[in-house]
Amino acid sequence: MMKKLPWLLSLAIVWIACSCSVSISPLRKEILELERDRVLIAADEYLSADIQTITEVTSSRSAGGPHDFYSEGDYWWPDPENSGGPYIRKDGLTNPDNFVEHRNRMRRLSIIVPTLVAAWTITHNDKYALKAIEHTNAWFVNEDTRMNPDMLYSQAIFGRVTGRGIGIIDAIHLVEVVQALMVLEENGLLTGKSLEKTKDWFTQFNTWITTHSYGIEERDNGNNHSTCWAMQVAQYAVFTDNDSLLITTKEFFEKTLLPEQMAANGSFPKELARTKPYGYSLFNLDATYTLLHILGKSYPQVWQYQVGDSLQVRKAVDFMAPYIADKATWPYAPDVMYFDDWPMRQSALLFSYIAYGDDKYLELWKTLPADSEEDEVIRNFFIRQPLLWVKE
Repeated sequence: MMKKLPWLLSLAIVWIACSCSVSISPLRKEILELERDRVLIAADEYLSADIQTITEVTSSRSAGGPHDFYSEGDYWWPDPENSGGPYIRKDGLTNPDNFVEHRNRMRRLSIIVPTLVAAWTITHNDKYALKAIEHTNAWFVNEDTRMNPDMLYSQAIFGRVTGRGIGIIDAIHLVEVVQALMVLEENGLLTGKSLEKTKDWFTQFNTWITTHSYGIEERDNGNNHSTCWAMQVAQYAVFTDNDSLLITTKEFFEKTLLPEQMAANGSFPKELARTKPYGYSLFNLDATYTLLHILGKSYPQVWQYQVGDSLQVRKAVDFMAPYIADKATWPYAPDVMYFDDWPMRQSALLFSYIAYGDDKYLELWKTLPADSEEDEVIRNFFIRQPLLWVKE
């Protein structure tokens, strides 16, 4: 027995050393306790979810083929004075009869894959990661089922256009999918041809949205569409190791995006002018701060960026935070639709806490709902799995 003691002692020392080397940040520990049941219950359900891509359902109104993403503009309706003629616009009012199945399937992907990968970060059970990769392979790798890496036929308008640059915003839901893919890559779970071809897909997609006329139009749109364009470009640039494009996106934020969108008090006047000022202000705030979080990995100074003495990036969250905490104090017009469905657990609050360390952001974030069954919320709420964004 005495002869075995040194071996057992050595084993114990190794075990203790390994245990001590794996540390977890206080923030991640807190979020893990908050998220464990929510994530695992959903992930276990998604283990049996079937694979769905856009190739399985098409619209006769699409000018593209089976691999082309197609959607129709939300706020466009049949003209009651011209039956069968070009649709007319009703800002803020969504037409329920438009084709939305491709959107729904992309959003479904954006819910299932990040949830499965979040479950892997909790359990380290590879069954969750492998199932997530099955879904992403179907969308970005497999020739029979993959989506073409562009948005040529997104946000079409009946009788007017077959697609628009404004439709690029439909792909914001790929941002958290890519975050999940990066977690899988960092942990050696996404490798080989799957990794290579997935990165190639996003390289092509980023090239398209930064060079095609639709992408240029979206970049220059001037409101939340420009923010979401930059957020996507930055995330895909990080994933595909395109440092020059990441720098270009950072410069676009500093020289154009912030000065053109934010007022001195931190509000977004172009969003306040909409028929849903509260929801759009939250949406643009989340997109802005998600962009900052992505850029901040390489350029942490972006969180302190300001233009002159008045335009300070932190003012954006400080402007909205009181109205997130108490929507009854909102001094502007209520949204024409879905006003009661906001706020959600806005990612801007979590990312602000990570950047600035002020507890008030985190405490407010924790009080808010993480999930909604309302389609409008699902459409405009694109960061759902904080465990993918908060490192060990």
